[in-house]
Order: sequence, then C-alpha cells, then structure tokens
Amino acid sequence: MPRAMSEAEREAFLADTHIGVVSVAAGAGRAPLTTPVWYAYEPGGTITFFTGTGGRRARKSPLIEREGVVTFLVQQETLPYKYVAVEGTVVGTERPPAAALLLAVVRRYLPEEMAQGFVRQELERPTGSSGLVAYRVRPDRWRTADFSPEAG
Repeated sequence: MPRAMSEAEREAFLADTHIGVVSVAAGAGRAPLTTPVWYAYEPGGTITFFTGTGGRRARKSPLIEREGVVTFLVQQETLPYKYVAVEGTVVGTERPPAAALLLAVVRRYLPEEMAQGFVRQELERPTGSSGLVAYRVRPDRWRTADFSPEAG
C-alpha cells in the first residue's frame, strides 16, 4: 500500500525535475482541460509554469484566468511510483514572462546553451508576439502517494 509523503518529502519531490500536468475546469458539460507543462518550484513557494496563448494552446490561458484555480500533478513513472497532486490558486500572471523567469523554468529541462537559446528566441520576437504567459500557483491542498517498499 502506498503511504502519504511527509511535508518535506512532498516539497522535495515537487522541487525535483518532472514534467508537470496542469488541469483546469473547462466549463459545463466538458471534461477538465489537462496538459503537460514545464515548471519550477522552490519548497514553501509557488509553482511557476508558462504556456503559449496561440494555436492549439489557445484554450488553456483563458480557462486558467477565468477559473483562477488549477490542479497540478507530478509523478515518478519508474519504480518506486510516487506522485504529488496540488490544488492551487493562481496568485500571479506575467505576460510576457521576464527572461529570468523563463530561464528559471527552462534550464531545469534543457542544457544551459539550449535554455539560453530558447529564451533569446522568445525575447527576439516583436513586442507582444511572444504568446507566452507565466502563472504562479499557491499550493492550497496536497495529495501524495509513495509506493516505495519502505512505505508499505
């Protein structure tokens, strides 16, 4: 049987590099919109992620801004399985995100040179055409599971 993680364990797990999955209510008669995102988290702080506002990602930002709350999930897909699910309130929006904020997220997933190139490419776009928006989410409620052998 899995066990719930301690506060320190869940915050350390969330701070590790995982792909996050954000879900937001999509309106009456529709399932929640759920999508993977890159994110950053410092224990005790907010979850920060960004998304595009155009093309196939155009639904996400309006829904997040309308609802003001999201569910955020990270998981370990290899043994021992673990996950942290957070229900949180959007407490900040940055449109377009500053270079430092983009780098804080992107360098968790890409080598430094590629991360710098990603941010440079976004900054070189004409003002207002980046199409990126960053969200800061305050964790309000947590659900966790740790399937480690010592957990059972």
